[in-house]
This record gives sequence, C-alpha cells and structure tokens, in this order.
Amino acid sequence: MARFSCMARIMLFFFLLICSSAALAQRGNLLQRIPGASGGGGGGGPFKDSLLHRTGLEDSITIAFRYLDTARFSFIDSTVNDYSRRWHLPWQHIFLGNTGSASRSLLFSPNMKSGWDHGMHAYDAYIPKIEETKFYNTTRPYTELSYVLGAKAEQSIGVLHTQNIRYNWNFAFNFRLINAPGVFRNQKTNHTNLHFNTWYTSPKKRYTVFFIAANNKIGATENGGIKSKDFLDSLPFFQERFSIPTNLGGSSATSNNIFKQESNVINTGNRYTVANFLLRQHYDLGKKDSIVVNDSTTVYLFHPRFRFQHTAQLSRYTFQYYDKNVDAEGYFNLYGLTNMPAEFGLKDYWQTFTNEAAIYTFPDIKNPLQFLKAAAGYQQLSADFGSIEPSFSNIYLNGEYRNKTRNRKWDMELSGNFYLAGFNSGDYDVQAYLKRLIGQKLGYLTLGFRNVNRTPSFIHDDRSNFKKLNLGNTNFKKENTTIASAVYELPQQRLKLGANYFLAANYIYFKNYSQAEQEATLFNVLQLQLEKQFRIGRHWNWYVEAYLQQPTANAPVNLPLLFTRNRFAFEGKFFKTLNLSTGLELRYHTPYKADGYSPVLGQFFLQNSVTINNLPDAAAYLQFRIRSLSLYLRAENLNTFQLGSFTGFLNNNMAAPLYPTPGYFLRFGIYWGFVN
Repeated sequence: MARFSCMARIMLFFFLLICSSAALAQRGNLLQRIPGASGGGGGGGPFKDSLLHRTGLEDSITIAFRYLDTARFSFIDSTVNDYSRRWHLPWQHIFLGNTGSASRSLLFSPNMKSGWDHGMHAYDAYIPKIEETKFYNTTRPYTELSYVLGAKAEQSIGVLHTQNIRYNWNFAFNFRLINAPGVFRNQKTNHTNLHFNTWYTSPKKRYTVFFIAANNKIGATENGGIKSKDFLDSLPFFQERFSIPTNLGGSSATSNNIFKQESNVINTGNRYTVANFLLRQHYDLGKKDSIVVNDSTTVYLFHPRFRFQHTAQLSRYTFQYYDKNVDAEGYFNLYGLTNMPAEFGLKDYWQTFTNEAAIYTFPDIKNPLQFLKAAAGYQQLSADFGSIEPSFSNIYLNGEYRNKTRNRKWDMELSGNFYLAGFNSGDYDVQAYLKRLIGQKLGYLTLGFRNVNRTPSFIHDDRSNFKKLNLGNTNFKKENTTIASAVYELPQQRLKLGANYFLAANYIYFKNYSQAEQEATLFNVLQLQLEKQFRIGRHWNWYVEAYLQQPTANAPVNLPLLFTRNRFAFEGKFFKTLNLSTGLELRYHTPYKADGYSPVLGQFFLQNSVTINNLPDAAAYLQFRIRSLSLYLRAENLNTFQLGSFTGFLNNNMAAPLYPTPGYFLRFGIYWGFVN
C-alpha cells in the first residue's frame, strides 16, 4: 500500500487548495453561468445568461452535471420509487451472500473492452468508472450525506460535496464506505472509494481542462462457500447461520464494529486497489461572440470550429489474494491442492500511462453536438510480479462521428478504435448507434451494432502470478464478439421493448476453480427485453421489467430463460412536499445452472452439475422524500420465511453453488442533500 501514500497526499493537497480558493471567491461569482454547452467534451453549462444579474433566485440552487465524453447536461434524479438507483448494485446483479461481495449480472454480458485488460472483474460494481464521473455546475454549494444501516451491523456511508469556485470553475468531492460483517462466517467486506474531480473553462470559452483523481480499495474476506448445502436444513444446530462451517477462513469470529481495527483486516480473501489520475485539456478555434448585459458585464460566447485536445491518464492496479491462516482441507476440497504452506498469497501489480492527442472539427457552427474526431494514442504498461517486471506498449488510432440534430429527431454515433502496434496489436472496437424520433405519438427507435476483437485478459498469461493457480490452456486466440441491438421506446405508454443478438467466437471462460477454456465453435445468444409501467389505480402502479435469454445448444454459458422484476407500488405526491412510494418488490429467475465462484482467482466459472431453483426474492418497502430529505426502509428476503418445527426466515435462496443469500434483512437508509 506504500505506493498509494503519495497519491493520498496529492488528493488532499488539491482538496485543501480548492476549498481555500472557494472561501475567497466572491458570492456574486457563484451566480454567473457558462452559457451554452459545447460539443465533444467541451466546456459549457446548461443555464441561461440572465443569471449574470439579480433574478430573485439567488438563494435557490440549480445543479446539473455532465460526463467527460459528452456535453449534454443532466439533472440529479430525485425520484424515490426505485432503490436500485441508489444502491451499489444494479437490480440485474446477484452477489455472493453479503453486501460488497463478488457480484455478476444475470444477463449475458461478455467483456467488450479491446486492448489490455487485467481480467479481475468480480468487484467491478463497487469501483466507479472514470467515464461515469460527474462534472457538476451549480449556483450554490451543494452537499449530500447518506447513511444506510442494515442487519448484522452492515453500514454504508457516503459524502458528496460540489460547488463552483467561480462561475467557470467547479469541483466535486465524493467519498463512500461499505462495511458489512455478513450473515455467514468469513464473508465480511470493507470497501472505500475516494474521488475528486474539477473542471475549468476560460472566460472566453477557448480553453477547458478536466481533472480526476480517484482511489478505490476493495477488501473482501473469501470463505469459498459453505461446506455443504445440507447444513442450511440442519436445525436447530445451524439455526444461527454464522455457525455453519465454510471451506476457507477457519472458525475465527469477526467484528461488527466498523471503528474497530480488526473489522478492516482481511485475513483470508481479496484486497484490490485501483487508482486513477486523468488530465484532459483542449483549446478551441472558431468564431467568438459576446452579449452585453449591462455597462459592467459582458458575456462571452464562442462557437468552435476546431478543437485540439490532449488526454493523459495514469492508472495503478494491485490485485492480491492472501490467506494468513491456511485451511489445507478447504484448498484440497476446492482446488485439489496439497502440501499448502501456513500462509498463501498471489499478487499482481500494474501501472498504465496513456497519452492521447485528438483533433475535433464541428461541421455545423450552430450545432456543437455534431463533430468529427480523429485521435492517436500511446500507452505504456508496466507490471510487477515479484520475480519479473515486464513492460509493454501500445499505439492506437481512434475516430468518431457524433451528431444530435437540432430538431432532436436524429441522434447518431459512429466510432472505431484500432490498436496499430504493440502488445495488443490487432485489437479493435467498432460501433454504430442510431436513434430516430418516429413521431410524437409513435416514440423512438434505436438501432445499434458493435464488434470487438480483443486479446485475452492477462490473467491467462503465464507471467501473471495468478496463472500459477490458473492451470488451463494459455495458447488462446483473440476473442471476437458482435452485438446487434434494437430498442423501441414509447414514452406516452411508458413502454420499452428491446432485443440484443450476441455472436461470440473464441469465447474464453473458466470451466472450474482453476482451469480456463476457449470455445472454438461460434455461438449466439438472443436476449429480449420488456419494460412497462401499468397504471392500475389513481396512485397504484405496476412496474414490469423482464428479460428472455436463449443461447444456442452447447454454448459455454448458462443463463436463466426468464429474469424479471415486478414492483407493485402505491405512490404519489401528497401534502405538496411528500413524494411517497411504498409496496412490494419481487425478483425472479427460472431455474438454471448458476456459475460457481473461484475465490483465489476472483473468477466466476461454468458448472453443469448443480441447478439453482429459487423462490422469488421478495421485499416490502417504504420510500419517501420530503424536500431534500429521502428515507428508505426495506424488509428484504421475506421469501425465506417458513413454517414447521422451526419457524423463521430459514429457507435461504442460493446465489451460486455453496453460496446462500441471507434470510430476513432489514435495511434503513437516509439521504440528505442541502445547500450550504
């Protein structure tokens, strides 16, 4: 962890610098806005120039955000009818029995990243993506605090603060902590995310700079699953689920107090660290303009014709599995390993540095959301595997055309990325996207196509320390995956229909705890999607989300045929300020052979011997918002209740073979946003 002490100091320095500058900034500057949003990653804001003078709204707040690769602004979602938008995992994911444990989507989602890839993705859902960083623009300093308390001392804490230092300079700071001891033995998790970003646009709109610094630490105890599913029915001996023996981790107890040092110690499990620094800056050439508001105030406008952009990104990855007290029997049962040492560990360290130069041109000076981009980049990769420290490099080309017409009837994107030389030579990613407004009463139709050719992830390379346990083949060809998609949306009827057709060649998968395999036969997966809101009363709504998935015969993937979520909700706005949603949520998938999990490698693997046949996950919820305060109360896993000799919430569902989900779980969350 010593490698990251320097990064923590840098982030602290930037945070203190920004805060001190904000304290000196004149309050009047906070009311000035950047007029107009420029395209293709340019600077800009969504607010009108009239805010440059007194409007009577100076004590209210208007807050919007944009992402790094788009100039479109969005506003913070204040709805309360879908808690999954607030939670760490999307509703399509399953996790291995404890908040913060390894997770995966129940929808077919192959790796679609060309170029270098480390291959460790079981905890991706808990690591915010750089491309999803929100760059805010706000008229007043804004802070949001969140606290979620669950059973067994599970806690999640979040802090978000953003403010404009001046009208053309904003910063945001985001912190998140997940600490969950777990219901079963040896499954505690402790994750932290620290994220800082800022962006600045010069007063005359020619120069814009973005900066991101993020550090993510993942800590997850791995128990290898319970030793036998039969223990769940061995009552009253194992009525307390924590007493069920597990394959890894031994019989030691765990702390439920996040402020005790031992609660953060991972004696047997995975410790991942992912750090990212990104600096993007661009300078525009074009046509300048201005608006005189009064004798002392002039608003400068700028319409870009050409843009020169530079992006530098430094990323560091540490992936470590470590067992301080080896249980030899568990490793033999799972991996067939004998003569295990008293302590066991595997560790890979990576550092990547990417430099990219790009040129944009804007064909229509009145439409900054239409542009053509050409770029070239150089990537330097270095690794530390203990005994060896290899280094690699890549040279790639990138091109993109994007256009959202001013009448909002067409939205299109064409892009391609090709690795010209280096370690990932021959990798490419091409995609096309087209969205068309058919009519105000007929809705939208979206068509998409994507093809990715990629080098196998480095976990399959003999030089990786994890390959010491990954005993499968290493002579893998490049994977090639194609997705053709179509989506029809009818907003007036709250209806969405979609279809994805996947075509996979040379697909790589794990076939057991320690062996990878490549499927030489071409196979396909058809995925159909339905989303619909039914109004069944004045305040009663029924939300349906459903997926049908069908792979070809003998495909190396096992998927539930039907996967659906239904929410029956009483909701509406009452007493002017109360936004309420309460009801029942059901999530169900048809029986299927769920993937197993290899804790040492951090990989889900294909298995064909155990069928998972679960009852629908059932949760009752009460969620409401009063002004800027949102409260969530959820009673989850009601489906585990059983009557008989031993009455209680003891009929656990299974997330994967040997990995049961918790019984009854009560979770309370509070989210409070306020203006400073």
